Amino acid sequence: MAGKKILIVDDDKDLRLAMSIRLRASGYEIALASDTISAMSVAQKERPDLVLLDVNMPGGNGFMVMERFRMITHLAAMPIIILTGGDPIIFKEKAFSLGAADFFEKPADNDALLASIKRALGEST
Repeated sequence: MAGKKILIVDDDKDLRLAMSIRLRASGYEIALASDTISAMSVAQKERPDLVLLDVNMPGGNGFMVMERFRMITHLAAMPIIILTGGDPIIFKEKAFSLGAADFFEKPADNDALLASIKRALGEST
């Protein structure tokens, strides 16, 4: 059985690469997007089980992406974990008000992030 698919949306190429290596090592399939526009098209095509989403990116922001995902039937219930270097006080409140499963500041603790992903996907930790 194939692992669950995670979409990593971040404009930082090195972060996308590092996270994809870690998550593949944990048995997940990975899809990548570098901005808000590609996030929408990749999510539509790949239908991920979960999204790791940055907030500040070219072409808009992660909150706009979250709002759009919630309007698309097959993406509406997909767990979204925010992973950002933005203002944690403002961004955390906004993330949870839009239904984020969790919120992490960059750089995130790898073990805590993996545990959050497993919880969001209903897997045992």
